[in-house]
Amino acid sequence: MERGRGRYAPSPSGDLHLGNLRTGLIAWACARKAGLGFVMRMEDLDERCRLEHVETQLRDLSEIGIDWDGHVLFQSDRVDAYGEVVSRLRERDLLYECYCTRADMKDAPRAPHAPPGSYPGTCRHLSETERRHGRDKLSTMRRGPALRLKTDVATLTVTDRLCGEFTGYVDDFVVQRGDGAYAYNLVAVVDDHHQGVSQIVRGDDLLDSTPRQVYLQQLLGYETPEYIHVPLVLNSAGKRLAKRDGAVTLDELHREGWSTGEVFSLISQSLGIHSGTSAEFLEQFSLDLIGREPWIFDPLARKSRSEE
Repeated sequence: MERGRGRYAPSPSGDLHLGNLRTGLIAWACARKAGLGFVMRMEDLDERCRLEHVETQLRDLSEIGIDWDGHVLFQSDRVDAYGEVVSRLRERDLLYECYCTRADMKDAPRAPHAPPGSYPGTCRHLSETERRHGRDKLSTMRRGPALRLKTDVATLTVTDRLCGEFTGYVDDFVVQRGDGAYAYNLVAVVDDHHQGVSQIVRGDDLLDSTPRQVYLQQLLGYETPEYIHVPLVLNSAGKRLAKRDGAVTLDELHREGWSTGEVFSLISQSLGIHSGTSAEFLEQFSLDLIGREPWIFDPLARKSRSEE
């Protein structure tokens, strides 16, 4: 039987910061430690994605010692595959058109325990006349209807290696937007299956989306991978780390006088590992080292290496 794979799937809309590099390193280590393959995917369907960011991201990942098997997969090369899955879902009468705008969504009534932003099924049972009116409304905005999945559960419980059992809301989520772009929940599920991914390591900000993705996997007859959601890296204010926080990318830290080895050691130490290379890191790595608390990193409070 072919061995499974782990994966890392950044979006090339900018340079990777320390949090991205840390998650990528953990994903790589989890896969290699388990004897799995490891593949790289560029989620480049967003209009903000640029080739120069692809090159920089792959360079930075390689620079800290992450390697991967085979060619990098680009989602922009897989649009036909997503269309085929959407066509199969249509044939099974599992999709319906949604004409709701953002304003409609904001004002729509929801079930008492439904989370903010969840879809209440407004367009699921419209008459043909109502659908026609919906298309006419959107045509004035120069966009078409979105396609939503007809779900038959309200919640789904999934199991995560770090978070344990998690029960999340499953609404009639979008699989294709009104501008024709395929939605993240669809493309991630289809690509993970295509690449033979059996282990998914990613930030715990994506835990909420996992029940939707597992539901779609089950609907399509795909195997559900093992999930490992790791804590994010936050700034001193407890907010997600961002470029506005100072030197947070490899290039920026290099300009501050940090060597690649020093940056690698910094990431390693956030997990209680003292190593200067990926080989040393892998030897010491264990899932038990990953706590549930985020790593707080304040680059503005750290003196640059060039000033020491």
